[in-house]
Amino acid sequence: MLSRRNRLLLFKLLSLFSVVRGYNILVITLAQYLAAIFILAPDGPLQSVVLDLNLFLIVTASALTIASGYIINNFYDAEKDLINKPTKSMLDRLVSQRFKLTTYFILNFLAVFAASYISFRAVFFFSAYIFGIWLYSHKLKRIPFVGNLVSATLAIAPFFVVFVYYKNFETVIFVHALFLFLLILAREIIKDLENMAGDLAQEYRTIPILYGAKTAKGIIALLIVLTLVPTFLLIHVFDVGDMYLYFMAAGLLLLVFLVLLWKSAGKMHYVWLHNILKFIIVAGVFSILLIDVDLVINRII
Repeated sequence: MLSRRNRLLLFKLLSLFSVVRGYNILVITLAQYLAAIFILAPDGPLQSVVLDLNLFLIVTASALTIASGYIINNFYDAEKDLINKPTKSMLDRLVSQRFKLTTYFILNFLAVFAASYISFRAVFFFSAYIFGIWLYSHKLKRIPFVGNLVSATLAIAPFFVVFVYYKNFETVIFVHALFLFLLILAREIIKDLENMAGDLAQEYRTIPILYGAKTAKGIIALLIVLTLVPTFLLIHVFDVGDMYLYFMAAGLLLLVFLVLLWKSAGKMHYVWLHNILKFIIVAGVFSILLIDVDLVINRII
């Protein structure tokens, strides 16, 4: 049996894991490594990619920066989350605001420190990334559509830095990035629909609050239709190996999403729609392995 002190420590660790959304960070870290191994450096030896110190430091700095971003976002949204996410908010509050801020500064320092071992450009990028996340959390997220655009841009930034590191700028990568960006942008607006009660109470000026749920749903539908364009290109124009199966499934699921979006009328519906897009995004991470199944098998063996 755990003592009372150890139980309290365990709950605080779980609270901190909830605040930084550790599960999201793990998925992003995995995505960066899979992208490096199977997309950006498919011809390089597996060991040389996995044991690449600079890549490790990039992924580490990304994880630390994203974790600190979740902390500062949680700090500014504390009151709003009490309304929108009461259960999660109670868990998050096991860690004091002061401790969150201290952890925020420590994580940012460690991220820049890790970047300093790579290059000055890496330090500049991650410093700008940290500032961008803070500016979004403090100011920009309250500006309709601008906040959504910035949030989606910040979400794909960790992948951009890996692409730059490998100097791989093939067209297919940008089409894939566009697919991901549009999905994340649609998901951000759905989150605004989910959080209307808390946003209204805290005087956030989101698209659903300013223009209504119907307009927000129309914008989401447009984004999903636009997402079908890179989906079509990735299936029929570019060579993505067996990953075309993922894009076919994603395209069909997005069509179902559009039907459900049209019929949606409350927070529970928006939560389901949010989870559908989240599933497509996370499934996309693991589907990277489908690009070259033989390569996966050879590298495992």
